[in-house]
Amino acid sequence: MAFGIDLELFTGSAAETDDDRRARLDVARAVLAELRQSDPEAAAYAAALLRTSSLKGRRPTGWRSHQTAARRSVRRPAVRAAVAA
Repeated sequence: MAFGIDLELFTGSAAETDDDRRARLDVARAVLAELRQSDPEAAAYAAALLRTSSLKGRRPTGWRSHQTAARRSVRRPAVRAAVAA
């Protein structure tokens, strides 16, 4: 418990359901609002934990990697043409 903060409240657990996650995040945001008024340093730490925990649950959709692959295929012929000329 750094700064007296329950880390799991802001980071979550791997086994939590979507409903559990929503409830935990609601409570974490309320606690964060109180911390901002009473202890700005602890609030900054808690906010950083909250930001990093939200990345943990996201899964790549594949759209970006598909888009990047499409861009690469468009760029390569242009580079080859420039080298050949």
